[in-house]
Amino acid sequence: MAQHIPSSDTRRSDHDDRLREIFAEGDALINDIRNNNKPRIYIISGPSGVGKDTVIEQLRETFPDAQYVVTATTRPKRPGEIDGVHYVFLTKDEFVSRIEQNDFIENALVYDNHYGVPRSPIVEGLEAGRDVIIKVDVKGAATLRRLIPNTISIFLAPESMEALLTRLRDRKTDDPEVLMKRFTTASTELNEVEHFDYVVFNEAGKLDEAVDQICAIVKNERNRVHRPEIVVP
Repeated sequence: MAQHIPSSDTRRSDHDDRLREIFAEGDALINDIRNNNKPRIYIISGPSGVGKDTVIEQLRETFPDAQYVVTATTRPKRPGEIDGVHYVFLTKDEFVSRIEQNDFIENALVYDNHYGVPRSPIVEGLEAGRDVIIKVDVKGAATLRRLIPNTISIFLAPESMEALLTRLRDRKTDDPEVLMKRFTTASTELNEVEHFDYVVFNEAGKLDEAVDQICAIVKNERNRVHRPEIVVP
C-alpha cells in the first residue's frame, strides 16, 4: 500500500495552527503576569524635621494614582498647611471619639499632641488596587510594620545632625524646649534605621534626588514577581 505523504500545504496549515496555539497560550500567560499587580503599602518615616511632608507633596505629583493616607492630629495647624492634605486637624474630643469608634489603625501621643493613622483609607486604597503611601513618625512606623506584614518601609535620613537642627529651627513652629525634645529624639530614632527596608537621604537642596530614589523603589517593587497579599487588621 502506498504511504500517504502530507502535502506542503497540509504541513503549513498544521504549522500555522500550532503557532496560533502557542500565541494564545503565551499571550494568556503574559496577560496574567501583567495583571499580577497587587498593591503595596509604603511607609515613609524619619525623624522630625527631615522633610517628610515636602517629600510627600512631590510624590503626589509623581504618583497621583496612589492612595495617600493623611494622618489626623490635634496639634495646631502650621502656616501653609491645608486641612485634609497635610493633616486632618481635629479637636481633642473629636480625636478621642474617633479612637472609640476604632477609626485609627495606630495612634499615639507625641509632644502633647495626638496623632492617628486612619484605617479606612488604607483599606479603600488596597481594595481599589492602588498603592498606599503612609507618612508616619518612627514609632508609628514600627507599629504599622507589626500590625500589617509585608509593608515596605522607607527611612528618610538627614545629611547631618547640624542640618537637621537648622531645619527644625527654620520651621519656627516650636518653642526652644519642644525643639530640643524633637532634636534629642531624632538622634535616637536614627538607630531604628536597621528595621526599615530602605534608607533615602533627603539633603538640603536635593529634594528631587530623594524623590527619584523613592520612585525607583516603588518601580522596583512593582516589578517583583512575588507580591504578597496585604491584610489590614
